[in-house]
Parts: sequence; structure tokens; C-alpha cells
Amino acid sequence: MERNIPKTSTVLSTLLRADFTTQYRNRRSLRMVLIIPLAILVSWKGLVPKIGGGFVLSSCITIGLISIGLMGYSNTIARDRDRGIFQRLRVSPVSAWTIMTSRLLVQIGMILIMTLLIFLVGYFYDGVVLSPLGYLICLIMTIVGGALYLSLGQAIVGRIQNPESVNSTSRLVYFAFIMIGMLGQFGALGKTVEVLVDWSPYGVVQKVLSGGLEPSTWSTNTGMSLLLTVVYTAIFATLGIKWFKWETKK
Repeated sequence: MERNIPKTSTVLSTLLRADFTTQYRNRRSLRMVLIIPLAILVSWKGLVPKIGGGFVLSSCITIGLISIGLMGYSNTIARDRDRGIFQRLRVSPVSAWTIMTSRLLVQIGMILIMTLLIFLVGYFYDGVVLSPLGYLICLIMTIVGGALYLSLGQAIVGRIQNPESVNSTSRLVYFAFIMIGMLGQFGALGKTVEVLVDWSPYGVVQKVLSGGLEPSTWSTNTGMSLLLTVVYTAIFATLGIKWFKWETKK
């Protein structure tokens, strides 16, 4: 009996349509991911003349990336795994990499939407005007920074099987990054914490985005931050792939 196996491109396009449709129908989750960075951007309007538009935009984008990687991606993967969606896909003529590629491309789409919205609100409401090159480089760096938090989300959902535990853990890490990252970066928690935050996933992504928005400020320190971003991503991705199980153990 002849078995017709669909082309990889056909499978991937079908998965993408299904995943984007699911994401669109889950608009409440999308709004929750976007509302926090945009709310911070609006509330920080008065800080733009003091700390610079590039710093404000990069901080808000960083928070948005954390939201997508931890609150969005990890919880979605955990929920679908618990419902048996991955198990059903695995018994179909679909390769594992196409399944995860489709999910990641949807998250990259969300990252681009979030970044463009922050650019628009920053321009029209906060009055932040930067060069076209700065916006372009930042958009590229946003994908690089987003990969770090998506890989961290993958590590969390790989290590933890229970979806409720994934949800609570991702929330805890999310708020720890935001509170310690924001306060520590302003020096409110002491010099030691400030240095630790600068070289943490929060700090290196924020510095890379800030340097991208204002290319003239790019320095050796920024380059080191970019290198460390790649290192963090490689570590989290390796652990996430190693630990990940396609079905929840009952």
C-alpha cells in the first residue's frame, strides 16, 4: 500500500495557519502580554528627557520579551502538551522540528507586533524619535533577545511537567526579572545587585536593545552583552531540548 507523505513545506504552512489561528482566537492572552510593556511606556513619558528615549524603549521591549517567552510561550506549550496535542501530532507524518518551528514562528510574530507597537506609542505619545537605522537594528536585536527568553521558557516547560506548576514558576521568574531587573538597574537595590542585573539575562538584552536603538552608543560593553545573550540562549535551549517531553507523565 502506497503511503503519501506530505512535503515539509506543506506541513509547516498548515501548522502555521493552525497555530496563528489559535493565537488569534486567544486574543485575551495576547492583550495581557502587550498591556504591561505598553502601560510602562506610557507611564514613563516623564522619564524620557532624564534617562533617554532609547533606554525607555529598550526597557519596555525587554519586559515585553519576558512576557512573551515566559507568560506566553511556556504556558501555551505546557497546556497543549497536557491536552495531548503534541502526542497526536507525533503519531502523524509530521517531524518534531516542524512542530516546534511553527510554534516559535508564531512567537516571533508576536515579538514583532509588540516591538512595532512600542515604537509607535513611543513616537506618537512619548515623543521618542530615533534614526531609521536605529529602529532597524533594534528590530533585529529584538529577535536575538526574544530567542533568549523563548529558550528560557522552553527550559522551564521542559523541566516541569505539570501545567499549573509551569504557570506558577513562569510567573515567579517573570516578576523576579521585572522587579529586580528594573529596580536593580536604577541602583535602588545596591551596587552589587546593579552589577549582577547588568550581566543577567534582563540586563544584557536591555543593553543590546538600547545600543541597537542608538547605534552611535554601541560599545565594547554592548558587544559583550550581545555575546552573553547568545551564550544564555545556547544554555537555556540546550537544557530545554534535553529535558523536554512530548507528553505529560501520568
